[in-house]
Formats: sequence, structure tokens, C-alpha cells
Amino acid sequence: MSEEWSPAGWRQKPLAQPIDYPDRNQLEDAVRRLSRFPPLVTSWEIETLKSQLAEAARGERFLLQGGDCAETFEDCCSSIIANKLKILLKMSLILTFGGKTRIIRVGRMAGQYAKPRSQLLETRDGVTLPAYRGAMINRPEFSPAARTPDPELMIRAYLHAALTLNFVRSLVQGGFADLRHPEVWDLRFVDVSSRSHEYRRMLKAIGRAVSFLEAVAERPLAELGRAEFFTSHEGLNLWYEQAQTRRVPRRPGWYDLSTHFPWIGDRTREIGGGHVEFFRGIANPVAVKIGARCEPDELLELTRVLNPDNEPGKLTIIHRFGADRIASRLPQLIEILKRHERRVVWSCDPMHGNTISLGNGLKTRRFDDILREVVQAFSIHQAMGGRLNGVHFELSGEDVTECVGGARGTTEADLSRAYQSQVDPRLNYEQAMEIALLISRCMQGRAPA
Repeated sequence: MSEEWSPAGWRQKPLAQPIDYPDRNQLEDAVRRLSRFPPLVTSWEIETLKSQLAEAARGERFLLQGGDCAETFEDCCSSIIANKLKILLKMSLILTFGGKTRIIRVGRMAGQYAKPRSQLLETRDGVTLPAYRGAMINRPEFSPAARTPDPELMIRAYLHAALTLNFVRSLVQGGFADLRHPEVWDLRFVDVSSRSHEYRRMLKAIGRAVSFLEAVAERPLAELGRAEFFTSHEGLNLWYEQAQTRRVPRRPGWYDLSTHFPWIGDRTREIGGGHVEFFRGIANPVAVKIGARCEPDELLELTRVLNPDNEPGKLTIIHRFGADRIASRLPQLIEILKRHERRVVWSCDPMHGNTISLGNGLKTRRFDDILREVVQAFSIHQAMGGRLNGVHFELSGEDVTECVGGARGTTEADLSRAYQSQVDPRLNYEQAMEIALLISRCMQGRAPA
């Protein structure tokens, strides 16, 4: 990166989704303190992920990215972190077996504390206040004090991210990742699924395959008890990202050491804007989300700005159109990048384009719409002579009721039982397991139905 780029250069650019901190001195003090804290991740972990993403672009790996829509500080506890990690590990094992390929496991965690909003203001009973933007920015209570952006929350976000990462690393390097016995998984949803027989057969086959490998090796496969795991979050709050961006010994360039894999949201990807300016200068692999309003020429220019050297593994495109629009929007975007030989990882986010609002004010997503978008994504990429390289989900390891449908047939009336998200609805444990089983069919070139 040329000398014209600096971690603070984004401040000179127009900014979508700005955060209005009222006390500038307090803000600068928080950024200064954050910049002195130890990094949350390392440059060699980041480079490992980048090389694996390059393999995904060649069809040698598959990216599984998932986790909370927005983390909260209250959820920084052992059971919630462990359950979130467990569901991603289980999904990855199913995809490995079904797709016969290695899986890159990336969690939306240890930093997913800031969210863009379609409306930056919220009005209740004639009172208008800033919208809740995530635990890093302000608080959910509807009061002027709570909704005013507070720089000290960035410090709290860093500390909770560090606690989360420490626990995750301990788990994945220990025996927690040992999933050799799928028969002990919680699979009650299988019994009420029309695909019950197929699910049971697959899980038994996984167990037999692992037992066979261990018998041949004449010892337990220790690597099955450990797993590589990477973190990601949306780089919405550039003050936070800037504070953790630095040079490292024996490597060129600047690394954002708050996470392995930051992404730009669909609302903040304007070329010439502050977010693209910041992301173009960091050495991390980065992603950008694109929705229905993204035009082919715009996407092509984004790839040139964010990955000028066309480096394999550097840039992931996460498309999020919705089940009803993907067929009309995705092919032209694939075609222009293919024509110009731009190297990207293609990932499908089937959550955001399928969000609906109910009469009671709750947001939800229909399982069938989520599945329909994923299935179309696999088919479209194949028809265009390429392949889908990954998937991106908002999900929970808990028994929440936020999305409708799935094998158990969750209805709108069921949502009130355990609707916990303060922002967007997530797949629960059972729905996430079911979607992994169905995606594994797509990876084999088979329709899920």
C-alpha cells in the first residue's frame, strides 16, 4: 500500500452510517487507549485465513461463516459462546462429509458489536432518538442517555471480544472440537422431518468414516479434537478498527488486528466513502456485501479498489438479494467479474434479503425462503461456469424462536416464546443443523427436496 494511505485517512471521506459522538475529546481518548491495547488476533493467523480463502476460490475449500446478528456484552458467557462454537463445528463436519471438501470456519463473533440500521432515528410516542446501533455504540433502552453514542463502549467491546477469543481458542485447541460421535448430538428435530431417514443415514455414515480412519491409523485421530477457527465482524465503527490497525514486524503493510476477516456492509460500500477507503489499505482478507441495488460496473470497480493486485483470497463477495431477486441480479454480476478475470470468493448470505416485518413489529425470516436462495445460488454459479464458495448465516446455538419454518414447523405464533434478538432474527440450533444437511446435498450437486 502506498504512503498516501493511513489508518486515519477515512476521516477525510464522506461516511455512510456515521456515528455522532458528542464529546470529541472523550472519543480521541478512547481511540488512544484502544491503540495501546494488545492486538486481538495475529498477522500470521490472518495470512493463514487468506491462503485458505484462496483455496476456496479454487474450489478446494468451502467457507462457512455464521454467528449472531449482533453480539451483546451480556452474552459473553461460557455457555452461549460454547453453544455458538458447537453449532458451527457441527455444521462444518456435515459440510465436510457431504461436500467432500475442507471447511473454513469463521464466526461472526468477538467483535460483532455494531450494526447499520435502515433508519438512524427511532420515534416512539412522539419522541425521536438515535436508533440502537449495537453494544459498541449505544444502549438499547429508549432514553436520551442510553441512545447517545458512548466511546467508552468501544473499550468494553474490546474487553469482551478478548474474553470471547480467549475462551474460543481454549476450546478449539482442547477436546471441545471432537465431534467424532454424532449419535450424541441433539437431533430431536430429525424425528419430525420428512427427511428423517436421510439425516440419520448421513450421521451414521460420518461416524463410520471416522471409526474407519482411526482403525487404519491404529490410534485416535487427534486432529479431530482440534479445529482452526477464525473471527469476523462488520467494520462499521471505523474508530474501533483504526485503533487496532498497525504495522507488524517482518511483514509489509497494515493489519487490522481486531479480527481476522472484517467486512463492509451493503449500506456502507460506496466507492469514495470512508469505509471503502479504510478497507482498501489493510492487509486482511476482506469481504463486501452486495444487495439488489449493486450494478455490475459498480461491483467491478469495488473489486479493483479493494483488491488492486487481484490477489487470490483477498476479497470475498457476499451476495444478499433475497429468494425472489437472486435469479435476476446475480448472473450479470458473476459475468462481469468473470469477463475481467477478477479473483474473488463468492459467498451467499440468504438471511438479509429475506427479512420480513410482522404486524406486531417483530422481524422474521422464513426457512423456506432462506433455503430457496441458497439452492438458487448453487445453481446460478454452476450455470455460469463457476461455483459458490461459501455461505454466511445469522444463527444461534440456542433454542431461540426468531425464524419461522424448518422441520419443526415454527410458526409466527411461536416467535414470542423465545425471541431474543434486539436487531435481526437468527436461525436456531435445529434450523441451522437442518440447513447444513440440506446444503450438503447442494454441494453434492443434488437438489435438497
